[in-house]
Amino acid sequence: MGTTEAGVADGTAATRDELILANLIANRVESEPDRDVLTFDHEGGPAEVRTYRQLWENGCRIAAALERAGMAPGDRFALLMQNHPEFVDAMVGASISGTVFVPIDPRTRGDKLAYMLRHSGCRGVICADYALQTLIAVRQDVPDLTWVWLLESDSSKVLPLQGDYPRMADILGAAVTPQTVRSVDPLAPMQIMYTSGTTGDPKGVVMRHARYGAAAGWAPLFGYVRDDRPYTGLSLTHGNAQIVTLAATLKLGMRAVFSRRFTKSRLWDVARRYGCTTFTLLGGMTTAVYSEPPKANDADNPVRFVISAGMPAAIWEAFAKRFDVRIVEFYGAVEGGLCVNLGEGPVGSIGKPPPFLNVRVVDEQDRDVPANQPGELIFQPANGTPADVVYLHNPDASAKKTSDGWLRMGDIGHRDEQVIAECEDVADVYVYGVPAASGAPGEKDVVAAIVPTSGRELDPQVLFEYRLKPHK
Repeated sequence: MGTTEAGVADGTAATRDELILANLIANRVESEPDRDVLTFDHEGGPAEVRTYRQLWENGCRIAAALERAGMAPGDRFALLMQNHPEFVDAMVGASISGTVFVPIDPRTRGDKLAYMLRHSGCRGVICADYALQTLIAVRQDVPDLTWVWLLESDSSKVLPLQGDYPRMADILGAAVTPQTVRSVDPLAPMQIMYTSGTTGDPKGVVMRHARYGAAAGWAPLFGYVRDDRPYTGLSLTHGNAQIVTLAATLKLGMRAVFSRRFTKSRLWDVARRYGCTTFTLLGGMTTAVYSEPPKANDADNPVRFVISAGMPAAIWEAFAKRFDVRIVEFYGAVEGGLCVNLGEGPVGSIGKPPPFLNVRVVDEQDRDVPANQPGELIFQPANGTPADVVYLHNPDASAKKTSDGWLRMGDIGHRDEQVIAECEDVADVYVYGVPAASGAPGEKDVVAAIVPTSGRELDPQVLFEYRLKPHK
């Protein structure tokens, strides 16, 4: 693949594989170059905007600078910063150059930071000025690190800088040099994203171009339409902001808004200022937002739906009513697995997997457990191909995560009896609780009252077997 004089990759939208990020951006440059696809809101400062054209041109500048720094396809560099537009510029630059980026939360420090840089084999770091001192403190422990580029911010917490580092402002101020997109294999690594490492050293999840590109196409699964304006303050160094917000936006052509970090007190103000129609919350963030003192204008906002991962059932309906929003609950992990509840499932449910995934709930012997009994959630592509997860330099953990071809989530869940209603022999079903046969105080057994489909005989054994099968 070559390039045109304007610096956009040769070929047409029909021939460029959009599983590779650089190709997606090149296609959008042809169709809508000046669409303000990304806006970065900064409290107390002017917003920064990226169009598809700016993303491509800055990506070309960074790709050229990476080559000058001696970076070859497959080489790795880290991104140590909050949500800045340069983060996405660097993602595009890596995709153009065939290099692999390693996103690291800028709050990471000490042994953990040194481990991530050393374990991933990073040869360079694009570092925000507010994280530079923590990087300098571990640099002697990362012998393969040969270069550091400095992103200057408007942060008031920046200490006096030590040393002279190439500035991102200078790199992005250079002339655009036409670039050949050197990421050509969708199965090659795009980035290495580290897990939290709460029970040991963080694991480096190798995310392929194809995985990120496919995830970009998940936008309709969350209820997004092109006219939506998503917002997030979640970090681009983690999977949620990168996939649920950024990838979906770039693919669908929405106009997303990012904050450098999540701030519950500014959430609704930002949504109103930019006309945001949706945003994403994780776990305790939902409770934190709901616990803010009620305001008369709580429901006066442009938000249609909130994408939540961990909305407590106890506040689900009250949250939706207070802010006049719909709750879209989902479950997933950077390694894979996905369920989404668009409102069809009960309050508190993570919903169902998309058509391209199967999910099971199993016991320790890999036997499917009955409805309403807890078990481990496991996923597999619906076409029966084995689940694919690669942890960098850790084949044993990779094999354990995908044993017998199923992605082992390690999380406990259960099926409700709603699956009965999906059986073609069932016209209607009502599920209710009765005092448990065990006689234990407060415990209930679940009873399902079933109306058979007219003209069909209902075999209870068939129904039990149907309930235990994996379903899409």
